[in-house]
Amino acid sequence: MSESKLAGKPVSASRVTLAQLMQPEHANNLGNVHGGWIMKLVDEAGALACMRHAQQRVVTVAVDSMVFHQPIRTTDLVILTAEVSYVGRTSIEAEVHVVAENPITGECTHTNTAYLVYVALDAAGRPRPVPPLVPETEEQRQRMGEGAARQAYRLAQRKIKDQA
Repeated sequence: MSESKLAGKPVSASRVTLAQLMQPEHANNLGNVHGGWIMKLVDEAGALACMRHAQQRVVTVAVDSMVFHQPIRTTDLVILTAEVSYVGRTSIEAEVHVVAENPITGECTHTNTAYLVYVALDAAGRPRPVPPLVPETEEQRQRMGEGAARQAYRLAQRKIKDQA
């Protein structure tokens, strides 16, 4: 299908939520969940949102910074909510929010938000055009503009590195 014939898709069509109870095997000896484990879950949630949007396989090509504002403990329920925030021709940016919930008290703590970029691939492993993103709210329109700025920055940084 040519890229001009791809129908746009609303942001909500890409939204996914993953939840996993953190166990002792996910944590260090202080009872804090390893950041790498959370990064793995963030990547999975982001990829699923992008696959829903593109209806193709995707691969991770970039992770913007991932700052952990609060620790996640064993026995916390980690809830990851991901949705597409920006699309290029073949690239898709996902925004992933991570919340730790105490399932006994219901107390929720936002631990971090991450932006990841994926590229959609065809069956031969070549980049494939993706549908346009259709914002449904003013907040989503603003986030798309911010995503375009982040992507322009990423591409500029890559160009600088390639020239070095």
